[in-house]
Amino acid sequence: MEHRERALLRRWIPVVALAEILGFAVPAVVGVLTVGSPVVLSLPLLVAAGAVEGALLGTGQALVLRSALPAISVTRWVLATAGAAALAYLLALLPSTTATVTAAWPVPVLIVSAIALGLLVLLTIGVAQWSELRRHVDPAAAWIGITAVAWLLGLGIFLAVAMPLWHPGQSVPVAVLVGLVAGALMALVMAAVTGAGLVVLLRRSRGRATGRGTSGETFGPGVGGAEGGSSGAIPVRRGERS
Repeated sequence: MEHRERALLRRWIPVVALAEILGFAVPAVVGVLTVGSPVVLSLPLLVAAGAVEGALLGTGQALVLRSALPAISVTRWVLATAGAAALAYLLALLPSTTATVTAAWPVPVLIVSAIALGLLVLLTIGVAQWSELRRHVDPAAAWIGITAVAWLLGLGIFLAVAMPLWHPGQSVPVAVLVGLVAGALMALVMAAVTGAGLVVLLRRSRGRATGRGTSGETFGPGVGGAEGGSSGAIPVRRGERS
């Protein structure tokens, strides 16, 4: 791994993990406070809290990304991440909010529905961020799979830690603390996996762009303002800057 890639990874993991920890604190608190509340109250509050989490996560990611992709739009990245996080929370909450309706469904239908919902939840953020990343990186589609794996592992860690420690009648401070500790571990895993994936993605993009650049395709300044393919800079498509 080259120096600039190590530098990017050293920034990405702590900044993104911290952004996610701060963001996750919002739905963690809202979730504990709305336990037992009517769905008409808890659902919109949790979805809104998810949007806040996504906005904070997206901000942390975008701030680090700009060091590698100066032309990336922070606004589009943050809005896409916030919207995707809100959608992910809505999808994740559907089974509990529609339990009275789905209780009569056949078991195979319930299993297929649960798998489909799970996949959608894992893909939402990656697909949303891909809509901006594809303007600057080729092949950006790999980011969808990278984020899906990162969140699958992160959520797995979260559930493995939090579920055994949460129990009925628990005080609010203890329940929030459990959620925050498990959320911190989730954030670290997610940041590490996405960071490693990002490094590989940018390396491949640089290689492809350099190859195409020799056949006449032009690229704008990458890291440090160098032209694509020179000084190891990460090329940015000249016609796709925001």
